[in-house]
Amino acid sequence: MEEKKVLIITYYWPPAGGPGVQRWLKFAKYLPDFGWKPIIYTPENPSYPLLDESLLKEVPRDLKIVKTTIWEPYQLAEKLNKSNKKFKAGQFDVGKNQSWKSKLSIWVRGNFFIPDARVFWVKPSVKFLEHYIKENKIDFIVTSGPPHSLHLIGLQLKKKFSTLKWIADFRDPWTEISYYKHLKLTKRSDQKHRKLESEVFRNADITLATSYTDAENFRKNGANAVCITNGFDESDAVSVEQNLEIPQSQNTKTEDNQTHFTLSYIGVLEQLRNPENLWTVLDHLIETDSSFAQHFILKFAGRIDDRILETLNNSSLKKHIHDLGYLSHEKAIEEMKSSDMLLITNFPNESSKGIIPGKIFEYLATGKQIISFGPADADVSKILDDTNAGKHFSYQDSDNIKDFILEKYTLWKKGNLLENTQNIEQFSRRNLAKNLSEILDQTVH
Repeated sequence: MEEKKVLIITYYWPPAGGPGVQRWLKFAKYLPDFGWKPIIYTPENPSYPLLDESLLKEVPRDLKIVKTTIWEPYQLAEKLNKSNKKFKAGQFDVGKNQSWKSKLSIWVRGNFFIPDARVFWVKPSVKFLEHYIKENKIDFIVTSGPPHSLHLIGLQLKKKFSTLKWIADFRDPWTEISYYKHLKLTKRSDQKHRKLESEVFRNADITLATSYTDAENFRKNGANAVCITNGFDESDAVSVEQNLEIPQSQNTKTEDNQTHFTLSYIGVLEQLRNPENLWTVLDHLIETDSSFAQHFILKFAGRIDDRILETLNNSSLKKHIHDLGYLSHEKAIEEMKSSDMLLITNFPNESSKGIIPGKIFEYLATGKQIISFGPADADVSKILDDTNAGKHFSYQDSDNIKDFILEKYTLWKKGNLLENTQNIEQFSRRNLAKNLSEILDQTVH
């Protein structure tokens, strides 16, 4: 039987850190279990916003990895203005926090680098892969974006090989992402972005979305879209089996054995996803509830925007903050497990309700209660309801947030804060890889 090979074109690959790298790292790990041999194509010298050397040990030893060099203007941009480093992770200074340098950098990024600053890798990659695909008899390719420039590699290869099957994987939307409107685009640039996005939707055999809403929106725009969410890996340092088999393990704290009631945020937090109403509620609780103030800790593990930290340090929360900085994926999971509640945030506008931050699935695997912020009727809210894992709030809510936190704190004090997630098997990385393999099989035939 002829080997089934799939060429995965991805910018993010270990030692890159963050959730963007883990999606295809995990697919590459589990696809061979279902008859598919993955081959990775990635840059030799990328400019990553975050590094996590611990992810290198998760790369399968027998995995074929092909690399070519890339030229990126971000390194030059960072020398001109240090805040430009944020752009690599889709972060921006907004409103009054924007300096003239930030405004200029954003305008240049949006109008000169379409769809993004990795566009200079498209032409040499197409030239290299055209020969590689022929020599290695590749019948299936995957492009994963952002950066959405990688979809242009797939688009051009699809035009060169009429029988080539192509999945365009959108980990985030292109023109519907919240920060798109902050790019200060000219009318002509906006039209070019939308034209390229439309071409990708129309030419890809499958457009893969990471949320239910995104898949629906992509279909409305002409794509043959399917949703496969991100997930959690059973082999990570998370007691997934315990969560599946013993869904109601009790918190070990009692009235006589209290330490700290910890709310943790794991990951990158930028200004566009800043839950200011949560900080206000927590500040008020600390000022008015001496018991809560005695026990509460707000823990950050990741990259938190300096402006957000500055605001928090000017409030009553200052003495309650533990900022651990960026941690390896393994250490981050340990921090999730040692917390009592976990915080997740999304962009506030309605167009972002389909974004499901990848970390939510690892949150689910810990069994801890989750407090979420974002637009109403978000996909995250549906997941939390289905798994009984927490509650989702809007950025305008306050009273309900206070009630939810106090409810969990009271249970914690009594030693009754239960870990009772349910229905999370559907989000295991192996099950998701099985779903992907079925799509690959169906598309080939």
